[in-house]
Amino acid sequence: MMRLEQLTPGARVRGVLPDGVVEVVQVAWHGTEALTLTYRDEAGRVGEQLLYRDDEPRLELVGPGAVFAFDANGELFRLASEAFRIRLAYLFDPLLAIHTSVLEPLPHQIKAVYGELLPRQPLRFLLADDPGAGKTIMAGLFIKELIIRGDVRRCLVICPGALVEQWQDELHDKFGLNFDIVTRETIENSRSGNPFADRNLVIARLDHLSRNDDLIAKLE
Repeated sequence: MMRLEQLTPGARVRGVLPDGVVEVVQVAWHGTEALTLTYRDEAGRVGEQLLYRDDEPRLELVGPGAVFAFDANGELFRLASEAFRIRLAYLFDPLLAIHTSVLEPLPHQIKAVYGELLPRQPLRFLLADDPGAGKTIMAGLFIKELIIRGDVRRCLVICPGALVEQWQDELHDKFGLNFDIVTRETIENSRSGNPFADRNLVIARLDHLSRNDDLIAKLE
């Protein structure tokens, strides 16, 4: 707690704004119980505020050089720094999606994803290969790597109806990606009326979309 008399030009004060420290530029008294404070915030913006004696308990004088303190929640700081570290992990591990997935891809799958797909722009490809070559694995690696790098937040997989559950299982079991299957029930129960807008990771049946113009329109 500080007194209003301590608000002198050059003083640094906490409590004037909801967060941060301000520097006193000028003080204009109105009698002995109130004053108009002209201050400069940490971004250099100048502002004014009328202060009364009742405001003294929330004011705190900050000593020279004590703009920053180390009294915040350490667990939250660690959580934020760890999230930032994970976000940048791909810069130090170019095969991060492989090392964070439960699989051992074959050399041709690694070459396809990391040697051909990811380095090229725009990220739009037709991935065609022989049956059993592991196109689902390559697509899963590609999707997960883009999500890790922050290039993809929402993804739609369209496949034949007989394969939707297989895609869902493989993306979850091998890559830890939780995709939801669009069904008639999810369409009817959609809060927004658009099941594609309700979820970020979605799998849809090819035959279902091809016969439903209204559903296709929701993708636009």
